Amino acid sequence: MAPQRQTKQLQAIRRTIEEAARPLSIEELHSLASETTDSLGLRTVYRIVRRLVEEGEISPVAVPGKSDRYELASIASSHHHHFHCTSCDRYFDIHGCPGGLNKLVPEGFKLENHDLTLTGLCASCA
Repeated sequence: MAPQRQTKQLQAIRRTIEEAARPLSIEELHSLASETTDSLGLRTVYRIVRRLVEEGEISPVAVPGKSDRYELASIASSHHHHFHCTSCDRYFDIHGCPGGLNKLVPEGFKLENHDLTLTGLCASCA
C-alpha cells in the first residue's frame, strides 16, 4: 500500500485533535481546523477522520442520541470518563473513576465494563 499524502488539511485535523485535548465532533473539528487552514471542506474532514480512525490514530467516542466525537486513540485507550456541558454541548475528558460500581450491580450479575458521562455546565458556561 502506498504511503498516504500528508496534506495541510490532514495536518490541521491532527493538530486540532491534539491541541483540543477533549473529544470533538466533526463540526467542531471543521470549525477549529478551518481557523488555521484555508479550503477545508466538511466532506474533507469526514474523509480524514475516517482515515485516522481506520489507521488507529483516533477513536470515536459514542454519544447517546448524538453524532460520535473523536479523540486521540492514546487517550481513548486509557480508562477515563466524560463530562458533557448541556449549554455549549462540548465534551471533556475526566481522568478519574468513582470505583466501587460492583456494589450497584444486581445480585447474580457480573460487571464487565462501564461508561460514565457526567452532565452539567462547564467552567465557561457556569
